[in-house]
Amino acid sequence: MSGFAPRVKAVLGPTNTGKTHLAIERLLGHSSGIIGFPLRLLARENYDRMVNLKGVRNVALITGEEKIVPPDARWFSCTVEAMPLDRQVEFIAVDEIQLCADADRGHVFTDRLLHARGMVETMFLGAETIRKLLKRLVPEAEIETRPRLSQLTYVGATKLSRLPPRSAIVAFSAAEVYAIAEAVRSRRGGCAVVMGRLSPRTRNAQVALYQDKEVDFLVATDAIGMGLNMDVDHVAFAGLSKFDGHRPRPLAAAEIAQIAGRAGRGMRDGTFGTTGRCRPLTDELISAVESHAFDPLEQLAWRNSTLDFTSIEALLASLLAAPDRIGLTRGHDSSDLLTLSALSGDAAIRDRARNPRAMRLLWDACQIPDFRKLATDIHTKLCARVFQHLLDDGVLPEDWVAAQIAGLGRTDGDIDTLMQRLADVRIWAYIAARADWVRNALVWQGRAREAEDLLSDALHEKLMTRFVDRRAAKITRSLDAGEAAGLMSAVTSAGEVVVEGHPVGRVDGFRFEPDASIGGADKRLVLRAARRALGGEMPRRVVRLNAAPDTEFSLQPDGIIHWQTAPIARLHQGSALLAPAIEVIDSEFLDGVQREILRARLARFVETVIARDLMPLFAAARAADQKPELRGVVHRLAEQAGVLPAVPIDASLRPALRRIGVRAGAFALYLPALLKPRPAALRAVLWAAWHRRRLPPLPAPGLVAIATPDWPDGLAAFLGWLACGPRAIRLDIAERVAADLRYAARRRAVPLPPGLASRLGVGPDDLAAVLTGFGLRLIPQATLAPDQFGPAAPPHIAIAPGRKAAIVPPAPAPEPPNPDHPFAVLAALRRAAS
Repeated sequence: MSGFAPRVKAVLGPTNTGKTHLAIERLLGHSSGIIGFPLRLLARENYDRMVNLKGVRNVALITGEEKIVPPDARWFSCTVEAMPLDRQVEFIAVDEIQLCADADRGHVFTDRLLHARGMVETMFLGAETIRKLLKRLVPEAEIETRPRLSQLTYVGATKLSRLPPRSAIVAFSAAEVYAIAEAVRSRRGGCAVVMGRLSPRTRNAQVALYQDKEVDFLVATDAIGMGLNMDVDHVAFAGLSKFDGHRPRPLAAAEIAQIAGRAGRGMRDGTFGTTGRCRPLTDELISAVESHAFDPLEQLAWRNSTLDFTSIEALLASLLAAPDRIGLTRGHDSSDLLTLSALSGDAAIRDRARNPRAMRLLWDACQIPDFRKLATDIHTKLCARVFQHLLDDGVLPEDWVAAQIAGLGRTDGDIDTLMQRLADVRIWAYIAARADWVRNALVWQGRAREAEDLLSDALHEKLMTRFVDRRAAKITRSLDAGEAAGLMSAVTSAGEVVVEGHPVGRVDGFRFEPDASIGGADKRLVLRAARRALGGEMPRRVVRLNAAPDTEFSLQPDGIIHWQTAPIARLHQGSALLAPAIEVIDSEFLDGVQREILRARLARFVETVIARDLMPLFAAARAADQKPELRGVVHRLAEQAGVLPAVPIDASLRPALRRIGVRAGAFALYLPALLKPRPAALRAVLWAAWHRRRLPPLPAPGLVAIATPDWPDGLAAFLGWLACGPRAIRLDIAERVAADLRYAARRRAVPLPPGLASRLGVGPDDLAAVLTGFGLRLIPQATLAPDQFGPAAPPHIAIAPGRKAAIVPPAPAPEPPNPDHPFAVLAALRRAAS
């Protein structure tokens, strides 16, 4: 578009501000887009989320070790390093943009900040500390600051044995993590463990252990500070310094806040403090963390991206070039640069890297990530061999790749051994993901993934064995997952949940109701086993419900949908009165996909009920479609589900309306068939859902008159009740009686017919008010002259002309008329001719 400037926006703020959620919404709102995350785990998590929203054909995942790219992919979830910036997309976002300042990886984030742009919109997400430099380097960027949704409060030091449940304890070395985890196991029953060296699969399994409340404590390194949104109420620091790969150093205030910010998610407040031998936090540091106020970043890491491939020396020189802009600085030499520097001293490599093509291959090989970090030349030799094979053959030897991957799937060894093998697998997963390097790339990617899964599962089991107490007695308040798994639990055909032969509760639809009698030290463990049994039962119930006939469902007067006898969903306001929304009742055992299956099945049931019980309305609407003069009024009638307060109706339309079942009465336009008990009950439920109101008690079926109800405005008229003073009369009865009386008194005054009060279902004392409510004018009988009744009229009826009928009660015989009689009469406005 001519003159169109793509929008660049930065959304800054502390943790728990909804930044990532906003970016995903904006990404999927465009026709194409890429979002870069700092961790493979985050890229995978948000890929799954995007697939659920847009379908597997339309979403791609690209990380160093994993590539899922459907041919028609439009939205990409990536690690920042793997973002395919050669693609033209409308939207680009980068998460945790403050990592531009990271000395090791920051140059990649800075490159994205300076050069990655969407054709329509670009968004950077991160901490407020980068505001000043971002504004300087990207002056066109709009900056929005978001406040944290919950409060973060410092609570001081707490002993390990007194930490509250749902706590995360943070240490900064593997040895410290292991020591603390073993202490928690011995004192509190067990914990989950999260470290940066865990694979995403192992990390997810450990997080699930904690999230499922099989353990109440989490011991982690600072890996918890990014990408893990968990139900943590308190973060306890076991230390305040770390080895950053180059030197030991104290944590910066912003780093402490990033970790402490894991406590309290959504609108739930969180706390942080210290434990063990950790020194207390200073007042200044506490204030900074609680108020999210930190010193702005002064420099961002940068590396030249315009590389010279004419020779090794030229490439090294371009990589080592100094930045030419204020606020940028060279970071630490990363592993790819160190590997290239090491290989530059190898005469064989130098001899082969003599042209730009060879130099590009050499640089690509040097960029293989060094996940092992062994401080030996093993990684350098691997990169050299990859380079030589690619230069000689164009691809890597298939037997060499097969042998390397095959040896990595062994699951013996301790925790550190398994983590080291996982690092090896990640390297080979990266190599296999290069389809231009290996033949049958998909096969080797699958083999690498299988090896990673085997190692991940084995590592999870090792962590469970070491840090979760499997020997805890059932009577203790242990949250041990191994004991819960060992308890015999099942669900009977009647929905009773049994653990070790003892009933512990019932399944009501998709909710578990524990037995109130369960108590004591073993309560939590027993209920954990019961929920484990239900984890297998609930998917089976979803399948059964989806296949169930409509006869197994019922819609209750309160808008709750029952499956058999169990409440499972409720009606809510939808797009129209006759199209209510379905909300599945909350259950801890249902995921999003299962809830949607239930919602779709129940929506079909509700549609069937509406079509069946309101069939006369839909039949009238179809008939009106054939008659243009009826369409408008019948459409308005359908919008009110069959009862529309009196509207002017052309008299010529009344016969046509009557033929399609619609009555145009004095009080309303309505379908009499919809005032019958079943359609009337359904209309009431639909009204309550549409108006988001609780439905009051309704009259019993068959009643024609009730005491005027104290209902919400509009409900009585909607349900077909005409309020007449102290009584409300059913609409069809009111219309019929009023029409009869008007007809009878069309020429002369008429005395009240015998049994009129009974016909209306009211007492004699209420009759006058009811007739007044019909719009009839009443006068005392004594005010009428005897000749108004006419000699031919029976003793109980007289006729007077006029639009308003005049009704008098029959004269009591043999007594003369009483002018103070409580009954009223309708009077004509002119006397009858003699």
